[in-house]
Amino acid sequence: MKRPTNRQKSKTFDLIILKTATNYLIPLLLMFSIFVLLRGHYLSGGGFVGGLIASIAFVLHSFAHTTKVTLALFRFSPKTLIPVGLSICLVSALIPVFTGAPFFTGLWLEEPIAVIGSVGTALFFDIGVYTVVLGVTLTILFTIKDNV
Repeated sequence: MKRPTNRQKSKTFDLIILKTATNYLIPLLLMFSIFVLLRGHYLSGGGFVGGLIASIAFVLHSFAHTTKVTLALFRFSPKTLIPVGLSICLVSALIPVFTGAPFFTGLWLEEPIAVIGSVGTALFFDIGVYTVVLGVTLTILFTIKDNV
C-alpha cells in the first residue's frame, strides 16, 4: 500500500480548510445579499448587486464541493429562476396599471413593515431583478464549469 505524498496530504488539507470556510461564509454571504437587496431602493445596492453576491455564495460552494453537489442544493434548475424573476418584474410594473396609474409607477403601502421599512412595487421589482441575476449568473457559470 502506498503512502500519500506530502503534496496529496497538502491538497486534502487545503480542501478541508476551503470546505470548512465555505460552510461559514455561505450563510453570511446570503444574508448580506438579502440585506443589500432590501436597502437597495434608497441606498447603494438593490436586486442586481444582491443577486451577484448570492451567486458568489453558490460559486464558492461549487469550488469547495462540486458543481453536482451545489446543483443538488436547488430543488430545480437555476434556469427556472430567470422566467420567475422576469414575471415578478412584470407584475410589479403592471400593478399600478390596475390602480389607474401609469405603467411602472411606484406604489407604496401606507404603513411601514418592521425591519423592512416601507414596501412598494420597487421592492418587488428589485426582488425580480435579484432572481433573474441569480438565475443567469448560476446558469452561465455552471455551464462553463461543466464544459471545462
